[in-house]
Amino acid sequence: MYLAIKDVEPQDNYFLLLTFENGEKRQFDMKPYLDFGIFRELKDLKLFNTVKPSFDSIEWENEADFDPEVLYQKSLRIE
Repeated sequence: MYLAIKDVEPQDNYFLLLTFENGEKRQFDMKPYLDFGIFRELKDLKLFNTVKPSFDSIEWENEADFDPEVLYQKSLRIE
């Protein structure tokens, strides 16, 4: 079972601020993924900043998306 993402905000230095359906806020670092596949395109900050919630996860204008389970497991809780 995973939690759906209700909101996402791009942050400085390729971080994402994620809000999950339980209200929990978590920070996800995209830098480790920016050298792989379609995520390379997200090095362009203009494109990176197009991130938005999509169904239960997130998506960018170039149609890159991320598994919500990975986003939760690999992110850090914001107190």
